[in-house]
Amino acid sequence: MKRQEKADRIGVMLDELYPEPPIPLDHRDSFTLLIAVLLSAQTTDKKVNEVTPALFEAGPTPQRMAALSVDVIRDHIRQVGLAPTKAKNIQALAQRLIDDFDAEVPADLAALESLPGVGHKTASVVMCQAFGVPAFPVDTHIHRLAARWGLSNGKNVDTTERDLKRVFPRDTWNRRHLQIIYFGREYCPARHHDLSTCPICSWAATKKRIAEEAKR
Repeated sequence: MKRQEKADRIGVMLDELYPEPPIPLDHRDSFTLLIAVLLSAQTTDKKVNEVTPALFEAGPTPQRMAALSVDVIRDHIRQVGLAPTKAKNIQALAQRLIDDFDAEVPADLAALESLPGVGHKTASVVMCQAFGVPAFPVDTHIHRLAARWGLSNGKNVDTTERDLKRVFPRDTWNRRHLQIIYFGREYCPARHHDLSTCPICSWAATKKRIAEEAKR
């Protein structure tokens, strides 16, 4: 099966399973979404959602967040991975928004990527989930499944993003990346996965990927 045919079939299945996939990170607005996505690196969404209510109560706006000390921010997020670094970045990010963007989260990918602690994936998530701009954020789950299904060679996340943007229509990107994440969590774990029983892997996984999985 050609890559495009495979992607089209996967898209139909994902739309049937997750017609309106919810944003997994709790937030109030574009600023709190940006902070939540920043926190989610190397941390589960569940853990982020556990720590952000108190953080957002203390710092609901860039002005209020920038006024908090790094120690206070770190205390709020101490349960997440890389908490010391993230606390510094959050305070610096809030101050940058005040200084350079009138305390508003910019609806511009390059501007977002210029903020402390904000990489391409985080910026892409904010663009699509806060502003509705078509983007295809690629996290480790999407990178893994794209390779497993033969939609990308798995070389790196940049290649995966480019490949997925080619095979999925632009108007589906914002929901498709969430659908793949939800599918991975529900049906397609990283380890001890029986590809033969998976709704998608059973027919989409490449022979090379099947052989690799069998060795784990």
